[in-house]
Amino acid sequence: MALSDHEKRMLQEMEAALMTEDPRLVSALSGEVKPLGKNRILLGLGLVGLGILVLFTGLISKTTPVGVLGFIIALGGVITAISSIGRPSMPKRKGSSTISARLEQRWDERNNGATE
Repeated sequence: MALSDHEKRMLQEMEAALMTEDPRLVSALSGEVKPLGKNRILLGLGLVGLGILVLFTGLISKTTPVGVLGFIIALGGVITAISSIGRPSMPKRKGSSTISARLEQRWDERNNGATE
């Protein structure tokens, strides 16, 4: 059973409101993966380098808090670089560019499967 025009319009309005309200949720539900954040990876690597420099400075000057701070900076850089890599992309279905189209397709599949 296909959706009526009114239901399609309401679904599109809800989708538009969701996109403006929470774009991260929309990208998670649609299966889209953000591209590699090259700037964040470079920032992470820079923080790792800076952290190692501060760590060695603390070791040379025999100042433990400076060494610990360097370790924390380097750890933050590693976390930043790893978190920007993302997950592998999921295959997209043809013709399902919007959430409403995917929901309608699933609805049709369920109803067609139930009537057979």
